Amino acid sequence: MSERHTWVLVDGENIDATLGGSILGRRPQPDERPRWDRLLDFAAERWGQGARGLFFLNATEHLPMSFVQALLALGYRPVPLSGPPEAKVVDLAIQRTLRALADRDDDVFLVSHDRDFVEDLAPLAGSGRRVGVIGFQEFRSAEFASVDGVEFFDLEYDVHAFDARLPRVRIIPIDQFDPTDFLG
Repeated sequence: MSERHTWVLVDGENIDATLGGSILGRRPQPDERPRWDRLLDFAAERWGQGARGLFFLNATEHLPMSFVQALLALGYRPVPLSGPPEAKVVDLAIQRTLRALADRDDDVFLVSHDRDFVEDLAPLAGSGRRVGVIGFQEFRSAEFASVDGVEFFDLEYDVHAFDARLPRVRIIPIDQFDPTDFLG
């Protein structure tokens, strides 16, 4: 019998667009970018087993080799994709990967906010495996909440994937409220 793993499927386009466009409103500074190694560490620690990362990239026009080399050094397997301009190649590849995981017993973390994955993620949840969605809580599609058995984690607050605090507006549980965060 093979060893069970956690697959971490990263929708790089979605996370990057949310971070730059919706949270920062500009291109992130180096300390405002996710520390992708922390994501794999979080997945391995959270579910107590080895984590394997697949990082999906749209390389239709350009393959950022320095970023690909960094991902390899961190333990990810980059998945550079290409296709016609109208094709959402990253989404298509992640959807196919989620469907392929239905034939395995492995656990899955999806790192995205995109509702396009709800239909393919739903059959994995509640099938004896653990399924999680990681992203920025306030940008995650509400449709994920309709899938029973999915755990939700915040990339900044749960995974601690950033060196800098991001300028986010979020609902704060009262037991986590620190007035000095607002008086500074």
